Amino acid sequence: MKLKVTVDGKTYEVDVEVAEDPHPAPAAYMTQPAPVRVPAAGAPPVPPAPSPEDGGKVCRSPISGIVVKISAQPGQQIQPGDILIVLEAMKMETNITAPVAGKVAAIKVNVGDNVQSGQVVVECE
Repeated sequence: MKLKVTVDGKTYEVDVEVAEDPHPAPAAYMTQPAPVRVPAAGAPPVPPAPSPEDGGKVCRSPISGIVVKISAQPGQQIQPGDILIVLEAMKMETNITAPVAGKVAAIKVNVGDNVQSGQVVVECE
């Protein structure tokens, strides 16, 4: 392949040869993009399944994070899927929803609290 190169106002015509890469990347490092699963738009949140040891009367945090909003109050009637608490973890918000219908007996956290995965955050009656 011939190219014209200008250096300090003087033009040169040069021959350029394309060489093969002497150190190609090993096949083990060649990757393909992973398929991405996208939830259906407008799908309602799925409440967590009640655990057998607590009879579904408590709501546990699914992740570690910081409480940014408490939507429920003690004595409030709730239905499965109602948002009780909002957590923030890694700049993303996660809704903690009611696992069963009933009444909120106690809120075990406050806004700004750090919670751990599995920690009881709400008790229901």
